[in-house]
Parts: sequence; structure tokens; C-alpha cells
Amino acid sequence: MKRALIAEAVGTALLLMAVVGSGIMGEQLADGNAGLALLANAVSTGAMLYGLITVLGPVSGGHFNPAVTLCFRLRKDITTRQGLLYGLAQVVGGILGVWATHVMFGLAVLQQSTTARTGGGQWFSEALATIGLLLMIHGGRRHQPRAVPALVALYITSAYWFSASTSFANPAVTIARGLTDTFSGIMPAHVPMFVVTQLLSAAAATPLLKWLFPEE
Repeated sequence: MKRALIAEAVGTALLLMAVVGSGIMGEQLADGNAGLALLANAVSTGAMLYGLITVLGPVSGGHFNPAVTLCFRLRKDITTRQGLLYGLAQVVGGILGVWATHVMFGLAVLQQSTTARTGGGQWFSEALATIGLLLMIHGGRRHQPRAVPALVALYITSAYWFSASTSFANPAVTIARGLTDTFSGIMPAHVPMFVVTQLLSAAAATPLLKWLFPEE
């Protein structure tokens, strides 16, 4: 369990470094081209996810996401205690990853985002993005387990572009991104509704996923 929790914390920290760091770098180098900055952000995040799930998946399952952990708990693949500890490790790891990124780029460590991300369209986008992510994970586990890292990486890279919210789809990532006033930030006041939407979507999707991808 200790090894798994460290893997979840480190993995989520590195994921946030990719999300926030590539956003900062992309914005600096894109010379005002928001589309180019978003492309850099998406590609870096997808590439990091592929690596993290490949190397840390065998250690902890490679969740790095409380919504994913909730789905596994509802499927009774993990215990309540394990799920709560995973969620805590993910949130703490995500925040530490944001702070480490600020240090790397010479920014103030403690920040709060001023980027507004709210409204029905954004929340609906988060619901769809979260359900789609879980579909990739559980469908991959059922039919092509070795392809799960690639499936998740490609899905998130795509979801950056097709979703109105740029596909957070992860409560730990959402909380951590509230603490950076950079390209990838979200106002802390807008974090709770994103998190609630993500978790409710994961809970609602679980019965469908169990039916669609039954255990052998």
C-alpha cells in the first residue's frame, strides 16, 4: 500500500507538472497564439500520461485521478480505505506538482487562479469528458489491457480540443489548477462545481461500464 500511495502521489505530481509547465512554456513561446499554446499543453499532457500509466500502472493501477478511483471503488475492485488514501495522495501530489512547477519557472509558489471556467456548458463538458475517460480505461482493460496507456493519452490529447472545458476530468487536477494563476488555471470559486460534476459523472457511469464491459 505504501508503494502504491507514493506512486499515486508522484504520478499525479508529474501530471500537474506537465499540465501547468507546458501551459506556461507554451504561452511564453507561442507569441500570443492561444491555439498553439493549447496544442503544446495537450501534447505534453498526453505524452506524460502515456509514460506515467506505463511505468506506474503496475505499481498502483495508475489512477492519478479521484474520479477513476471512485469508479474502481464502486466496482468493488478496491476497498473504501484504499480509495480514500488514493484520493488524498492524488490531491496532495497534484498540489505539490503545481508548486514545484512554479519554482521551476521562477514564479511565486503560492497563487490563486483568476481564470473563470464556469457555466452549464463547461459542467456538461466535464461530465462528458469524465465519462469518456472512464470508457477508455474500462474498455481498454476488458479488451486490450496493454493499450490502456495509449488509449488514455490519446483520449486526453483529443479531449483538450473537443471539450469546451479543455477536459480537466480529474478532481485532483482541478483542485491543483486552482492554485496556479497561469495558462491552465481555474478560479478556486469555480473548482467545487467541476469536482462535483466529475465525481457524479463517474458514479453515474459505473453501472453502464459494468454492463458494457462485464468481467470475464
